[in-house]
Amino acid sequence: QVQLVESGGGSVQAGGSLRLSCVPSGRAFGYYGWFRQAPGKEREFVASDNWSGSSTRYADIVRGRFIISRDNAKRTVYLQMNSLKPEDTGVYYCVARDVFDTDYRYWGQGTQVTVSS
Repeated sequence: QVQLVESGGGSVQAGGSLRLSCVPSGRAFGYYGWFRQAPGKEREFVASDNWSGSSTRYADIVRGRFIISRDNAKRTVYLQMNSLKPEDTGVYYCVARDVFDTDYRYWGQGTQVTVSS
């Protein structure tokens, strides 16, 4: 019954913004984050954090443009994506793992983000 449901994907022009949301359910996790995968490419880490906001991490390619945040009252994780570039195109996945896991064990279904030039 563990689920992570993403939403908010869509199509935008370069320079635009999108806000992705993720609603985890089933149980609590130590860390939450986002990965993405473009066609023909390996999946890559985007951003992660814990629920207190004390362990924020960003991939270099998105640092300064993307912001990971959460609303504890709504139990929702967000990824605000600004200054989007065509190379940001891909399927974005909400992920979760326990504190002592090395891999993100739980994955959402993914939401498509398309950035046109």
